[in-house]
Amino acid sequence: MIAPKKHLGQHFLTDIGTAERIARAILKVADGADLVEVGPGKGVLTQFLLGRENHRTIAVELDKECIPYLQKHFTQPDLTVREADFLRLDLHTLTDAPIVICGNFPYNISTQIVFKAIENRDKVTALCGMFQKEVAERLCALHGSKVYGITSVIAQAFFDTEYLFTVNENVFNPPPKVKSGVMHMIRKTDFELGCDEKEFIKVVKAAFNQRRKTLRNALKAIPNVDLSRVPEDILNKRAEQLPWPEFVNITRQIATL
Repeated sequence: MIAPKKHLGQHFLTDIGTAERIARAILKVADGADLVEVGPGKGVLTQFLLGRENHRTIAVELDKECIPYLQKHFTQPDLTVREADFLRLDLHTLTDAPIVICGNFPYNISTQIVFKAIENRDKVTALCGMFQKEVAERLCALHGSKVYGITSVIAQAFFDTEYLFTVNENVFNPPPKVKSGVMHMIRKTDFELGCDEKEFIKVVKAAFNQRRKTLRNALKAIPNVDLSRVPEDILNKRAEQLPWPEFVNITRQIATL
């Protein structure tokens, strides 16, 4: 018997109905891409991703106990099991096809998984999976929401995000102390940000790191920033009041030396 490991953030999904529902959501956004499942564990979700004609599944697992279990119980030719730390993987070496990142994501690295998808969006067409509920909600939150923040803005700049459904604690072993949420992110096609990406991220982080302050004060944290071209009505607002395109506009308008 494989016991969930706390240091890996493992909460094994045990409910078949929930696994099938997540798999349907993943397959809906796959569109011919190969699937990269992060942390498949004992394969409760994996089993519903196999046997499809237009893609294969690459299961990336760090738990040395789970790997032989997966290899023994799933012998389908469209499954590859990789022993690796997903966050250290070069996604471009996994397959020649575009990829969808999916899974019941370990909560302790879920935000890092999202940022890896964004950084590799030339390869990643979508991400779909289960997060801690508040993380999923934050990724999908609109401006004006209290949970709208850095990850909301950056994710929504490059992907269309949608919260799909909530999953209760009792379908896991061990049950987490929080509810989970399933969401997807679909890459925007033919999209250009319209400003320097690193500067954009710098602006977003500065704005939300002092989210109670107006942007006039929060953005002063950026060295040598020149706010003279940013409209007064924008500078008088707080970060959570602005939709993501406004942060693009601000990035265009400021000059850093």
